[in-house]
Amino acid sequence: MFIDLIRKRRSIRRFQDKPIEPEKMDLLVEAVLRSPSSRSLNPWEFIFVKDKSTLEKLAGSKPHGASFLKHAALGVVVLADPEKCDVWVEDCSIASIFIHLAAQSLDLGSCWIQVRKRMHDSHETSESYIKRLLGIPNPFCVESIVAIGYPDERAEGHPKDALPYDKIFINRYGTLEG
Repeated sequence: MFIDLIRKRRSIRRFQDKPIEPEKMDLLVEAVLRSPSSRSLNPWEFIFVKDKSTLEKLAGSKPHGASFLKHAALGVVVLADPEKCDVWVEDCSIASIFIHLAAQSLDLGSCWIQVRKRMHDSHETSESYIKRLLGIPNPFCVESIVAIGYPDERAEGHPKDALPYDKIFINRYGTLEG
């Protein structure tokens, strides 16, 4: 059940030193390619990085929030051609959550790494660094990386009563009853 899947999913930043089986890798590929896209333009493309040396370099793509990637079995770089679609960011975000949910369904852990609008250092963007490292041509833009692997930590899902119900309104902003 979908609701059970999302109740359990949490961001995982510690991974076991264990490769992902080819059949699970195939399912991750299928899941991300089934991601919906505005007007079915599919501006996204994906680089599945399994090479440990490359994962370590990608982990240095920004000063904060990417270091755990060096211990993941897989990093999925999510990129798109913005000339194909004006909502490429949204399409990439949807694809990213598809891969998160697919990973959870396969008993794998995952964590989003924001790339767009982040800096590698004071002179270079994270996106430019990643494009150079992976040979990504223009006009492609890198939106994010999703780190995936077998969890080496246990994170319980958020309890239902801890959800921010104050963010929900009925029929009109600020209205709690319909």
